[in-house]
Amino acid sequence: GTISTLMSWRPQYRSSKFRHVFGKAATKESCYDGVPITRSVQDNNFCTVNPRFLAVITECAGGGAFLVLSLHHTGKVDPHHPRVSGHRGNVLDIKWNPFNDYCIASCSEDTTVKVWEIPPHGVLKTLTVAWKELQGHSRRVGLIEWHPTAKNILFSTGYDYQVMIWNLDCPEQVIKNPVRTISHHTDVVLSMSFNTDGSLLATSCKDRKVRLMEARSGNILQETNSKAHKASKVLILGNVKMLLTTGTSRWNERQIALWDQDDLSVPLLEENLDGSSGVLFPFYDPDTHMLYIAGKGDGNMRYYEISSEKPYIHYLTEYRSNLPQKGMGVMPKRGLDVNSCEVFRFYKLVTIKSLIEPLSMIVPRRSESYQEDIYPMTAGNKPAVTAEEWLSGSRPGMLAIIQDERGAKESREDSGITEDALSRTSVSNGEDLALCSPPRTESELRLKFHKQQEEIRRLRELVGQRDVRIKQLELEIKNMKNSQSQSSL
Repeated sequence: GTISTLMSWRPQYRSSKFRHVFGKAATKESCYDGVPITRSVQDNNFCTVNPRFLAVITECAGGGAFLVLSLHHTGKVDPHHPRVSGHRGNVLDIKWNPFNDYCIASCSEDTTVKVWEIPPHGVLKTLTVAWKELQGHSRRVGLIEWHPTAKNILFSTGYDYQVMIWNLDCPEQVIKNPVRTISHHTDVVLSMSFNTDGSLLATSCKDRKVRLMEARSGNILQETNSKAHKASKVLILGNVKMLLTTGTSRWNERQIALWDQDDLSVPLLEENLDGSSGVLFPFYDPDTHMLYIAGKGDGNMRYYEISSEKPYIHYLTEYRSNLPQKGMGVMPKRGLDVNSCEVFRFYKLVTIKSLIEPLSMIVPRRSESYQEDIYPMTAGNKPAVTAEEWLSGSRPGMLAIIQDERGAKESREDSGITEDALSRTSVSNGEDLALCSPPRTESELRLKFHKQQEEIRRLRELVGQRDVRIKQLELEIKNMKNSQSQSSL
């Protein structure tokens, strides 16, 4: 009780760009209609989106299938639209590859994970042969997540309680062995979440524990032991060093809890929402620090702003609708409409109407121009490391930079370019400054940082050498002057 009263007292003068964000549902013409959405009771999103395609798990007799539609293929969907149907059991989860808009992974009750290549013009005839088939789980596979920064690394988890890491960068079409298996869980994993650079993985599990581990090794760093809060979903909140869980209180009220990433012994904060029963799906946008909470079976959605100081979480408002959602797809940042100040877009599955309804979150602005402040740098669609580099834990590029520097110096000396000529051209790290694109991921940022450090060190050395040279010349001049005045006497 105390917490919710604390939470309801909020200073009204807190300045925020997102105070007035509002949800705007698409018009009927811009929805996808007549989609036979899966009747599975799994608490997954059943839908995944990228700037080209929308994919949704469908109900079908025998085997499991999902539909891939061109994003602009709105309106009525042909009931005989070809599907992706290579699974022998129901499909439970699908996710687009973050670095390839034509590659999608699916997992199924048939114990396999499959990775598909979608033809450039979409699925024009039924696809049954996957690009890769991953056979490691002994029971149905409920969840998959792509690694957010390494290319072709996929995590899966199933009813065998194992989390498996797969490297798709290999010649085999059927992959029998994951590169690593994480076996700490004593029951079904309910959700998996990475931090921004993919070094940490958090899981929520039916055994009531939330675990935070190193993503590559699977070593446990922290785990919760809360009797009061039963977590169903967990999210690492980007880089604010906090975790958010949605679940239920011991009195079965729906609840959200916030945790300090470095200490999961007790939550920083718990807030009860209501007494409904549907699972709460959390979504976080690290760019705007906004948190969206959508209840399964609800029509509405609450949103909040997260800050790193108390009270950490600021309730903004609630989007209301009378169409209940079964799941939600989320458009990656690069697919948003910046002209209408759209900061987030959901694709809401409305099973009772066989409808997928896009829902845009919009920051009201008077100006027509691009609003730079609400679109900070965001994750791009290029991986920061290869699968191999990530698995071996090598820091990509660091060695290359040092070798580059050496190579560049030698070739400069060979070609007779003076340091002087070099310092006049605006070249930095061998990249033209004018063409230098901003880093898109944390590891890219770190890489650029190290490059710059290296360059600063070099320049300091150069300045140091010049200073010494100036001193020497000044002394020589002084000596000459002295000897001249001596001789004139």
